[in-house]
Amino acid sequence: MSIKITEECINCGACEPECPNNAIYEGGKKWRMSDGTSLRKKETFFTNLTIDQEPKEKDIYFIVSEKCTECVGFYDQPQCIVICPVHCCVPDKNNLETKEQLIEKKNFLHGIN
Repeated sequence: MSIKITEECINCGACEPECPNNAIYEGGKKWRMSDGTSLRKKETFFTNLTIDQEPKEKDIYFIVSEKCTECVGFYDQPQCIVICPVHCCVPDKNNLETKEQLIEKKNFLHGIN
């Protein structure tokens, strides 16, 4: 499952630089699948990877579930959960994924076959 940020978020921004997939964005910011990943190279095949997407939240930081791998393949535990001073980064039970699916997503995002 991916991680989500709850409404308890204080907008400190500590989580954003910790994400190896660049899946965390400030509230109100547009996002792209290609941000912080190797997907720009695949743009010719998937034209939607570099198109701006609407923010998932307006007032608090948010995690793009399509990019979140729970830090699998990078760290032993999700770094946003570790760093968050108010513990508002929590597992998102609406986005359940197996470890294998998370590894596949990581490999897709970072150009690993």
